[in-house]
Amino acid sequence: MGLSLASILAESAARFPKRSAVVMGQDTTSYEDLWLQTRRYAAVLRDKGIRPGDRVAVLLPNVPDFPRAYYAILSLGAVVVPIHALLIAREMAYVLSDSGAKMLIAAGPLLAEGAPAAEQAGVDLMAVMGGEGVDRLDILASDAGPIDSYVAREPEDEAVILYTSGTTGAPKGAVLTQLNMLMNAQISASTVIQLAPDDVILGCLPLFHSFGQTCAMNAGFYAGATLVLLPRFEPAAALDTMMTAGVNVFMGVPTMYIGLLAAARNDDRRPVLRTAVSGGASLPVTVIDKFAEVFSADIYEGYGLSETSPVATFNQPAFGRKPGTVGRAIWGVDCDIAAAEIEGRIELMPQGEIGEVVVRGHNIFAGYLNNPEATAAVKVDGWFRTGDLGTKDEDGFITIVDRKKDLILRGGYNVYPREVEEILLTHPGVAQVAVVAVPDAEYGEEICAVVVRSAEGSDLDESSLIAWSQLNMAKYKYPRRIEFVDAFPLGPSGKVLKREIVKGL
Repeated sequence: MGLSLASILAESAARFPKRSAVVMGQDTTSYEDLWLQTRRYAAVLRDKGIRPGDRVAVLLPNVPDFPRAYYAILSLGAVVVPIHALLIAREMAYVLSDSGAKMLIAAGPLLAEGAPAAEQAGVDLMAVMGGEGVDRLDILASDAGPIDSYVAREPEDEAVILYTSGTTGAPKGAVLTQLNMLMNAQISASTVIQLAPDDVILGCLPLFHSFGQTCAMNAGFYAGATLVLLPRFEPAAALDTMMTAGVNVFMGVPTMYIGLLAAARNDDRRPVLRTAVSGGASLPVTVIDKFAEVFSADIYEGYGLSETSPVATFNQPAFGRKPGTVGRAIWGVDCDIAAAEIEGRIELMPQGEIGEVVVRGHNIFAGYLNNPEATAAVKVDGWFRTGDLGTKDEDGFITIVDRKKDLILRGGYNVYPREVEEILLTHPGVAQVAVVAVPDAEYGEEICAVVVRSAEGSDLDESSLIAWSQLNMAKYKYPRRIEFVDAFPLGPSGKVLKREIVKGL
């Protein structure tokens, strides 16, 4: 049976050829034009040697070149490896090497980190939107004859590899299949968000993230809706764009909702929103209530991870909303609560009890690339162990209570303390470090590094260590707060007691 994620764009180009697919500023691209441009990009990539099964990395912001490159790679039967645009060259090079990428397609403004990353990993490099001395995919495509159509793939074939940091600090490549991605987009569009061809979606979620990629782009294109791209979310600009472009569907993380509420205090205009969707982190009920008051729109909150394609549960119109919960499992998916402390098998908990959230269904990833041990730890008895703690009520609604792991969710971005700690420990002035989350009104959680100075670091201060951190890790990862202590509280086994550290902050 043939199945390709590229069929999303191909089908909508046939069904809605003249409808606007992508809008950015004053530029509008119809579905038939986007599909034609995509097939021209694919022709260039084919001539550069890209074949079915090859992995091609993309380092692109929210611009029309993202869907062009994304679906061009998929239409050749190749695999998309999106790279987080805020990573530094060393981090990008790891993703390129670990994924076995054959090529990196980078936006001109991102070549400062992308070009050295490609060189370090020894992969071919192509650019769009500028780039001195680099083959330009966009320019070559303007003269290329388009490929005829997309290459058929099997449901279990790789479609996208999304890199997500692990608690060990090494990023892991979550392999999503054609079936995973296509089903999640289709169900998100049809029964979860109920998108229609006349919907206009604000594309402010990064498309290199699973949320924006599946719910805004893939689901939006499946429905024949219009995606209004915003390369960088800035609340006042977002509100203005929503008004000028006639946006009626907003998808965001909690930080974005808080930002829109702040922008609304200085701008009396209000878009007419049909629906608003939130994910990426828990949304305070006070924000849900305030948004309904200011924007006259209900927020439907959902839950998922890169490994679940990403949507697993949602407050769906068919079942009603329960603010404060992340809704019920989506169509074709089961979500339940298992005993968190039991390893190696799944033991489901009685209704209402707190345990680890587990998921099974068509949305569960194939596994972590090159990491069977990590895969075996989370795929147990046919279930995926999320690492999050929650409860399930009598109506099947899931509430996320806490996180089993030490994951920090800063403005919708996942930050893993161990990874940050390992980098900080390379500083000569740091003897020991524990990275923890502290509450933050804007980002939900902020990153705090609690440091024991080394002998050489007697004069190390907060500002200098923060400045050093900015140079050595991605912008969303570095700690904004540093606390210095003489020693850490330790448990009986010598393990650092982070919960005690947090209490002392």
